[in-house]
Amino acid sequence: MRACQITTIAVLAALLGGCQTMTPEERRANDENTCLSYGFRRGTDSFATCLQRIDLDRSAERRAFRYGGYDDGPWGWNGSVVVYR
Repeated sequence: MRACQITTIAVLAALLGGCQTMTPEERRANDENTCLSYGFRRGTDSFATCLQRIDLDRSAERRAFRYGGYDDGPWGWNGSVVVYR
């Protein structure tokens, strides 16, 4: 019985650990670090463009997921409907 409880707690901890979200500040810092790793310098137009492109890409991914823009969609359905009569 004790092994079952420990296993259950471990599984719940793993599931909850996967539910972590980033705050806007953490996301911005991560994006800045990504642009810095590409060689852009803070305060330049190219650095701002890099941040903008990351944000636009993130927005496009959200829209594609929401409206089934991926090939198979999130659940294997791309949103196309064929009606046979």
